[in-house]
Amino acid sequence: EVQLVESGGGSVQSGGSLLLSCEVSGNTYGKYTLAWFRQAPGKKREGVASIESDGNTLYADSVKGRFTISEDTSKNILYLQMNSLKPEDTAMYRCAAAPYGGSLFASGDFRYWGQGTQVTVSS
Repeated sequence: EVQLVESGGGSVQSGGSLLLSCEVSGNTYGKYTLAWFRQAPGKKREGVASIESDGNTLYADSVKGRFTISEDTSKNILYLQMNSLKPEDTAMYRCAAAPYGGSLFASGDFRYWGQGTQVTVSS
């Protein structure tokens, strides 16, 4: 069982920055994938960024060069640094864990989910 708790969302103006955090507890097993997903009202859930247990990262094209995913393994915290935010980044952001690995483009791979934190970017 894995528990995930997000924090750090809020409201910012276009061009601003936010740092999202996700506290991870429980057994993530030897190989795993942690990821951030987002969903705006009326839109499909979208994979934003993922990080593997070996440190490899993957980003959605829409956030490449603006967002950075990282993990502090000593504290079991997953981060998403979001820079140059745009109004289209407005969404509920959720962290997720896939024991044994998962694809950023297949949310069904992720067994454990946090409750989410809202990010609102105004123009």
